[in-house]
Amino acid sequence: MNFTLKNIPDEIYVKIKARAERYHRSINGEIISILGEAVNHRLKSAEEILARADELRARTKGFLTDEFLRKAKREGLP
Repeated sequence: MNFTLKNIPDEIYVKIKARAERYHRSINGEIISILGEAVNHRLKSAEEILARADELRARTKGFLTDEFLRKAKREGLP
């Protein structure tokens, strides 16, 4: 199936082009990918979000404490 997309604002086109280059796709391929993500997107359950948070927390092994984050904000990361 063919479809013509007209009057794409320049700022959107530039972002799509950059994203296509980043993922080694044509602009057409990138637009198809973006549309696919949009129509297949589903909200994650609270359980999925919490499980992912637990996974990330375990990977940091306590390094991301509130004090560490405050210091990083204040002084920047090394």
